[in-house]
Amino acid sequence: MNINNIKKQFPIFNNKVHNNDLVYLDSANSSQKPQMVVDRIYDFYTKEFSNVGRSVHYLAVAATNLYENTRIMMQKYINAKDPNEIVFTKGATEAINLVANTFGQKFLREGDEILLTELEHHSNYVPWHYLRKLKGVKINFAEINNDGEITLESIEKSITPKTKMIAITHLSNVTGAILPIKEITSLAHSKNIPILIDGCQGAPHLKLDMQDIDCDFYAISCHKMYGPTGLGVLYAKKKWLDNLPPYQGGGGMIREVKKEGISFGDLPNKYEAGTMATAQVIAFGESIKFLNQIGIENIEKHESELTKYGEEVLRKNNSVKLVGNPKNKGSVLSFTLDGIHAHDIATILDEDGVAIRAGHHCCQILHDKLGLSATARASLGVYNTKDDLDKLNDSINKCKKIFDR
Repeated sequence: MNINNIKKQFPIFNNKVHNNDLVYLDSANSSQKPQMVVDRIYDFYTKEFSNVGRSVHYLAVAATNLYENTRIMMQKYINAKDPNEIVFTKGATEAINLVANTFGQKFLREGDEILLTELEHHSNYVPWHYLRKLKGVKINFAEINNDGEITLESIEKSITPKTKMIAITHLSNVTGAILPIKEITSLAHSKNIPILIDGCQGAPHLKLDMQDIDCDFYAISCHKMYGPTGLGVLYAKKKWLDNLPPYQGGGGMIREVKKEGISFGDLPNKYEAGTMATAQVIAFGESIKFLNQIGIENIEKHESELTKYGEEVLRKNNSVKLVGNPKNKGSVLSFTLDGIHAHDIATILDEDGVAIRAGHHCCQILHDKLGLSATARASLGVYNTKDDLDKLNDSINKCKKIFDR
């Protein structure tokens, strides 16, 4: 991998921030976009635009073919068995809501239990909370250990005879812990429990193989995979998509509409109501090409080396405390500075062009468990280098001087 050549593909890095080169360390929030993705959106709107799956004129047929081609590309990228197991949504949040709503509607009753973990992002908690209010289901939380991990043993002891769904993250956006999802999935299936994986952080950084993992549902956020905003992917086994009810009603998801009743369309149309985010889907095809050109194995290796380097640098810095110490860790470096609020850290770092995130990162349950109101978080992407982490450390030292720490 030539990181300099890769970084040149991202036009955002041609800009200055407060007269400094941009050091972007907020990819867990959202990744930057390569030129090929930006160009694809422009070209579609200026040369190829049409709605999909409706008209039969040239532009409509061509746009529909491009749209469906991205579905096939995504199927191959994550090794799903069938392209109809790929459902486009407006984001991973909608993907999880789709599963919670349809599964809850058909299968959950008062007293049934959902198993989450203390690592979960709000997007993989709030949809299940709605079911708690609506149907009287109970939510249990598998607890983290002292290293900020969720172990197979923690999941196993949290399962009860009433557990009807396990919904867990693949990679924590705070501690960086990578969960043993294949083993957890095997455990769940041994007890006839379906499993949903929140793959927002896993998909951009880890090799995915749905047939190997064998999970029932996997939610993906495309804007974290160097793709456009407003787009997500739900992978779901065909048996579930066949069996669950539709999530939304409208054009495109029906077969026949009569005054007496409605029949629904084939998969995946059944779950793609209304005009879809056509330009975003087609441009996301370029994101997949970009990832394939580099190779996800190369990305994993590069980010793993950077993460270890970042941990070494920050551990040598007095007053810096890293959050979590998982054995299997993704490219997230959350930390605190003694006596300095995370928002103050992020504000001062921004003056040097260093972009990080500060707050609870939509993980208030985890922060409460850790006894922290907020943390600062540096998160890595394919375009980052060791120099970026050195600049992060330099800016942290500047922050310490300002606060005389």
